[in-house]
Amino acid sequence: MRGKALLGAVAAAIFGLVAPASAQVPEIRLAQQFSMGYLQLNVMEHQKLIEKHAKLLGIPEVKVSWHTFNGPAAVNDALLSGNIDIASGGVPGLLVLWAKTKGTPQEVRGITALSSQPFLLNTRNPDIKTIADFKDSDRIAVPAVKVSVQAIMLQMAAAKAFGDKDFAKLDTLTVSMSPPDATLALLGGKSEVNSAFSVPPFQYQQLEQPGIHTVVNSFDVMGGSHTFTLAWTSAKFHDANPVLYKALIAALHEATDIINKDKTAASALWIADSKSKLPPEMVAKVVASPQVVWTLTPEATMKFADFMSSVGTLKVKAASWKDFFFPEVYGLKGS
Repeated sequence: MRGKALLGAVAAAIFGLVAPASAQVPEIRLAQQFSMGYLQLNVMEHQKLIEKHAKLLGIPEVKVSWHTFNGPAAVNDALLSGNIDIASGGVPGLLVLWAKTKGTPQEVRGITALSSQPFLLNTRNPDIKTIADFKDSDRIAVPAVKVSVQAIMLQMAAAKAFGDKDFAKLDTLTVSMSPPDATLALLGGKSEVNSAFSVPPFQYQQLEQPGIHTVVNSFDVMGGSHTFTLAWTSAKFHDANPVLYKALIAALHEATDIINKDKTAASALWIADSKSKLPPEMVAKVVASPQVVWTLTPEATMKFADFMSSVGTLKVKAASWKDFFFPEVYGLKGS
């Protein structure tokens, strides 16, 4: 009896370990930030595209959750701590984490780009005409000081204006604020923040108020179009979930096609998700702007990497954009 009891206890223990694991639903947790640069994610959530493609690939059920953060530091902390699986943001956010984790089991690389579009440094100070006109009394809002794509772009603009050694000359003027809060501060007129390096559609909302004008367009700094937003993940997630990762890539492709076929409908999804009170016509106009391209192809990402390496922000120098992306996008004409 004792033998049977022991055998039963062992079987129960094994069942207790195995049964829950076999009953688990595959899970993927995605993060985005405050911007219109993540439309594919909005479309994927509303139309359940990850679930759709996972099912087509033999995963009958997958748990998908969505999270919003302000700035790449918060996103990357969540990824490293295991609270999310898929991060998204500007190119510098990816590069910083790639360099930090390179060569480890947690190495982070890009999945795909999401969009190429400009972002603007706007101000209400009439005396500021160029980057060289900022004074110590001015304050510039960015999503995250030193690490956000806007903060890096400000450094790139400063390097062009003052010389490479003075790339960080304007860093002391920056403050971290979410784009919605930065817009309120800029338009309110009472905050010490009189300038904002922002994101669409907030940057265009700012320009609708008299007295607000643009000092810097990121396309001018970069010498043309560049990737604005992209998605990234760890090698651990990529390697451990090949089928789910394939479903994610397929969902991104389909979401991009959906946006490009009906940009007005896609913009309505962003309005719904963000609970925005902006006029739908304005949001649709931004989504369909001639300077905005919804594409999975990385564009000019090496310009960010080269600059950040040259000033010491990245301790690892990339030889190619493929160094910090997973192979699934190598067939695209990236840069």
